[in-house]
Amino acid sequence: MHQSAVAPAQPAARDGTGTHDTVPRDTVPRDTVPRDTVPRDTVPRDTVIVSWNLLRTVGASIEDVIRLIETERPDLLLMQEATREIDRLEPRVGGHYARSPLPGRIHGVACWSPTPFRTLPSVHPLQPGTLIRRVCQVIDLDGFSVANVHLSHGQVLNRRQLRLIATFLPARGAVLGDFNLVGPALLPGFRDIGPRGPTHRMADMLPIRLDRCLARGLDCIESRILPHRPSDHHPIRVVLRRP
Repeated sequence: MHQSAVAPAQPAARDGTGTHDTVPRDTVPRDTVPRDTVPRDTVPRDTVIVSWNLLRTVGASIEDVIRLIETERPDLLLMQEATREIDRLEPRVGGHYARSPLPGRIHGVACWSPTPFRTLPSVHPLQPGTLIRRVCQVIDLDGFSVANVHLSHGQVLNRRQLRLIATFLPARGAVLGDFNLVGPALLPGFRDIGPRGPTHRMADMLPIRLDRCLARGLDCIESRILPHRPSDHHPIRVVLRRP
């Protein structure tokens, strides 16, 4: 686990100016309700999440990851098969980063956010496969949590892993990453809200949808597959909202 104290980069304003203008409270017109007096749950909050399997040391480089961040400007970037090279992400672009290697492997799951994590991402062991022991990261966001996963290839085992992961999440939660799963996930209470097209080309021939997003208690405002980059997986992007 890597957690750095580097100060986060200040996010740009939504209008692209890079500044956040404020109005002194005593100048607000009487018929205007200051935003900070509006109940929190009435203010829609969309969360942009991007997930990408980097393909260890032979796929995407840290430069590719930085370009993805600059292009998509996610609130949360989830990575699978991330190696020590990606640990230099936080000094390069700011923000906050954590990586959890798979036991005995050079790679693991990692996450990056432009703003501080509410709590340190937690790491949970999953049921092991024949060769590889798996873990998942759980990241707490504003009002919901996200599990970053790279599941086993066994089609019974990876569904069992999903059922265990669901127990780590609150009532509002999402599971994103490389599911290594063919067919429906069959996870009670969760909807498959990610993009439906193929995200991986097996043996450079057979296109298949391995990268997914399952959610409960959340609405999906947007989901799409991003252009191919130097990995055997496409990144996926979802925009989630608490109803």
